[in-house]
Amino acid sequence: MLERIQAQARANDIRVTQHALLEMTEEQIALDKTLEAISQGQVLENYPQHRRGACCLIGGFTRSGRALHVVCTTSLPVLIIITVYEPTSPKWVTPWQRRQTT
Repeated sequence: MLERIQAQARANDIRVTQHALLEMTEEQIALDKTLEAISQGQVLENYPQHRRGACCLIGGFTRSGRALHVVCTTSLPVLIIITVYEPTSPKWVTPWQRRQTT
């Protein structure tokens, strides 16, 4: 799954949702930085039964070392980037570890 997503990103076979564009603008994340994070990222969470379609959360770093999370589709012929954000506290302890809720 990850290899296919990365191949779609490399081929620029992507679409970006309006929500993702808003998040990217708000957090000053360029599309090329998003693709960098996907290119060397790893799947942190998989949502194969999501109500809007199979998707996953990829965590990766840009070349400059900025941690990004990208939620994207996993089973479509085109990669749809659903949202992009920088994982920060209070939701995330580290880029790879969610804060435990009580």
